[in-house]
Amino acid sequence: MREIIVAMTGASGAILGIRLLEELEEMRVRTHLIISKWAQQTIQCETRYSVEQVRKIASVCYDVDDLAASVSSGSFKNDGMVIVPCSMKTLACIANGLSDNLISRAADVTIKEKRRLILVPRETPLSSIHLKNLLTVSDLGASIIPPSMGFYFKPQTINDCIDYVVGKILDSLNLENDLFKRWE
Repeated sequence: MREIIVAMTGASGAILGIRLLEELEEMRVRTHLIISKWAQQTIQCETRYSVEQVRKIASVCYDVDDLAASVSSGSFKNDGMVIVPCSMKTLACIANGLSDNLISRAADVTIKEKRRLILVPRETPLSSIHLKNLLTVSDLGASIIPPSMGFYFKPQTINDCIDYVVGKILDSLNLENDLFKRWE
């Protein structure tokens, strides 16, 4: 069974993380969820889900302050980590090796163990600091998937747009999906 760490930070776009969890659950991928304190607020503000409902989608949940959790160790075997949405604070922590909570620690471990790390940064416009941090984590091997839309498949609803981004994340995890129409 595949094991994926999913972290949600306080950036706008909580529905992207929730939708990813739903798809991974449907694919029978074991998920290890970390939700930051600000992500909890964002979930409540932006979605129809409660934090408890989101936690129930995941296989295992961890407290963001539990630096002794299994996902904080390189000996924890997994197939990668996705931070969706990824705040600029979390990006800065990862880019500068600051493991101040379980999300940034798990990302640090993912990098050092040369496992798949995917960041879905949600900010616009991007400052030079943001761009430098994105380049730093990219140089360390992370994949950056901004929640940018493709319009060639003529999306009709916001759900089409959400599924497009989630489909791109699943592609990056090498998980087959048909969440969006591919270019022909």
